[in-house]
Amino acid sequence: MTGATPRRVPCASCPYRQTVPSGIWHPDEYDKLRRYDGPTHEQSSLNVFHCHQGAGDICSGWLGHRDPADLLAVRVGIASGAVDPSCAEYTTDVPLFSSGAEAADHGIRDLQNPDERASQTIAKIVRARQIAGNPVTT
Repeated sequence: MTGATPRRVPCASCPYRQTVPSGIWHPDEYDKLRRYDGPTHEQSSLNVFHCHQGAGDICSGWLGHRDPADLLAVRVGIASGAVDPSCAEYTTDVPLFSSGAEAADHGIRDLQNPDERASQTIAKIVRARQIAGNPVTT
C-alpha cells in the first residue's frame, strides 16, 4: 500500500453518518462537505477529506457516501501517490447521507441548540483529542 488509507468504517461522529447527532461540528466543517458534490469535473476541492478523529486516516464516510472513484480529490491523490489506490474501491454498509449537501444540512440544523446526544458526542471528541494531544475544535 502507498498513500493514505481510510478507517475500516465511518467513525461514530462522522458527519456523513445518518445516525450522527446534528450540531456537533463547526459550521466550516459542514461547509466543506458540499465541495465534493456534483460531477467530478465540477468539484471545488482537490483536498482529501480526512477523518475528524485526527489520526490521519481518510474519512471513510466521505469515501463511502458515493462512488469514491468519482471524487476528484481521490483521483488526484492516487495519481500523486498521496492516496492509496484501494480508496477508489472503498464501500461500507454503514448508512450514509447520499451527498455532502444532505449531510451538511443535517449537521447545521441543530448547531444553535444541540440535543443531549450531540453534547455527549462533543464531549467524547474533546476528551479523545485532548488525550491524543490534537487541537480541540468541533
